[in-house]
Amino acid sequence: MSRKDLLDSGMRPEHITAAVRNNTIIRVRRDHYALPGTDRHTLEAVRVGGREACVSAAREIGFFAFDSQFTHVHIPREGSRLRSPQSRRVPLAAAPRDGVELHWWPLIDGTDGSEYCVGARDAVAQIIQCQEPRFALAALDTALHEHKIATSDLDEIFASVPEKYRDLRRRIDARVDAGQESVVRDLFRSAGYRCDIQVYIDGVGRVDLLVEGCVVVEADSQSHHKAWQQHIRDRTRDRVLASLDYLTLRVLYQDIMFNPEGVLLALQQLINICRRGNPRAFPW
Repeated sequence: MSRKDLLDSGMRPEHITAAVRNNTIIRVRRDHYALPGTDRHTLEAVRVGGREACVSAAREIGFFAFDSQFTHVHIPREGSRLRSPQSRRVPLAAAPRDGVELHWWPLIDGTDGSEYCVGARDAVAQIIQCQEPRFALAALDTALHEHKIATSDLDEIFASVPEKYRDLRRRIDARVDAGQESVVRDLFRSAGYRCDIQVYIDGVGRVDLLVEGCVVVEADSQSHHKAWQQHIRDRTRDRVLASLDYLTLRVLYQDIMFNPEGVLLALQQLINICRRGNPRAFPW
């Protein structure tokens, strides 16, 4: 809120001063106030003098962001009086940035989003230029899947980024349920494997990926596997898949993101087993 917002709500100047001193409200920077408990990334972006951007904006908006530990901030070209993310009294140039990443690229639509966060189209365009291609692809897939952007927005998004990034567009598949599925799918397809996603198998239901027609790959994350009932469901699915001559590979989020070589090696070994003993996978 601005000082005017607070005054319009009925507070007097001395009330604002007392509230700041008592930590009832936070003076983030000049003419910007927030309640205690406001998200750290939001506070840092506003304190610096911009808006949440890139992966920070993706986390705020609600689609895949690989690493949102550090705040990404969009600064308008005319931005001035930039401050440290930790203190409104310290100029940014005189302070460590503490991991804050600044984005200066012109926005597709500066009026989109909110006062403290850029819009989804601009967040995606920034991710494309800032993050590894596999993570940018996951952001594109999930932003479309969650209806944060529309297919019709892609022309505008890719027109706003350098041409070297435009190959990502042909790799988009918005059927995924989670970002790790996008990353592992791209890993397998880049290795030359036929990889179908969200495949329905009779007696089992929908599986994350089916590779070379015989290996079912499920991309597991802690958030979806906290309850014992979920583990029972998964083990039952694995048993039924085995009875149907499918091999199952369950891969964890941390392995997909940080050990892709290990994941690919495991898949290769299972594909070799298919080639030796499962004619379903390779009818030719």
